Amino acid sequence: MTARTTESPLRLLRDAAGPPRVVRGKLARLGRVIGGYAATRRLDARLARLHERGHVERVPSRLQLALGGWDMLRFFIQPAAADYYAKQGIDFGFHQLLRFLDEPASLTDPVGLFSTRDGIIGHLMQVVHANPVYDLQLLDMFDDGLDALEAQIAAMLAGTHPRARSIGAIVEEPDYHARLLDFVRRWRADPRTPPLLRSNVEADARYRELEAIFGTMTSAMRYFCALPDTLPGALRHLRTVTDPRDVIRPNNAP
Repeated sequence: MTARTTESPLRLLRDAAGPPRVVRGKLARLGRVIGGYAATRRLDARLARLHERGHVERVPSRLQLALGGWDMLRFFIQPAAADYYAKQGIDFGFHQLLRFLDEPASLTDPVGLFSTRDGIIGHLMQVVHANPVYDLQLLDMFDDGLDALEAQIAAMLAGTHPRARSIGAIVEEPDYHARLLDFVRRWRADPRTPPLLRSNVEADARYRELEAIFGTMTSAMRYFCALPDTLPGALRHLRTVTDPRDVIRPNNAP
């Protein structure tokens, strides 16, 4: 079942929200994400681990992180998603509501650094990603992140995942989880594996250029570090920059 089915909107909303026992877990994860914004030591530890694992070359400042997250959202995530949903015949606004009901935490942390392990996994499973590598690298913040991802995708395919119905009410392509599991296994064996790009990103040269900037944690954090690190500079950036390719070259070279 996908968000494109002929099921009634009320049925999709109910399936996305899930039973009360599941809702409690969603609210708890949302609370942990919100609390994470104030937990500076946790953020420092996560960034340090990602740097040690080789996913982040240089750690951006807090201001660069906030500014880069906004750029990633406004320049790539939102327009590429809106374009994809239009091509799929899916109502963008209604789909975002379904996503929020399925996992509220997934819409409150565009860079993912404040999210829980299962929050990241749930987000990766509920949305056909432009490129899942960013999230795979992000899961390396946790000792068991990638193992848990494989196990949960396999459970989703088997129909035994506790959120199988709510995620099934949202995911845009019925074969996504099978393709994602295959990619995760190949990427873990060889991180040089070509990325699993979403159809509209693969077909559009501009989106491919933006994916080269924001599609992996390594390239995104490189972009973040190229942004202003003072409040006046950040405000000027927000007023004047309308294309991230003006900040960094399309191949994301330093």
